[in-house]
Amino acid sequence: MKTYLLIWFNSNGARPSEVTRSLMSLGFTPMQGSYDYVYDWGNHVDMDEIVNFGDKVQMTLKDTGVMFKIETVNSTP
Repeated sequence: MKTYLLIWFNSNGARPSEVTRSLMSLGFTPMQGSYDYVYDWGNHVDMDEIVNFGDKVQMTLKDTGVMFKIETVNSTP
């Protein structure tokens, strides 16, 4: 499974480079395309882990002026 992250920056908030460093410390990888970052869970993850990870993302981005959207999908057909 993979979690994709889309972020919106605020011109009065944290710099993109600071946000990227923080997200990479959580295990996200920057990407190009429809999303800005991806987190690869490997084969299986349960819903509680996904929700707790969303909490970590929110705590990491708190007070940065960044808004975000996360989407977790099964990466295998």
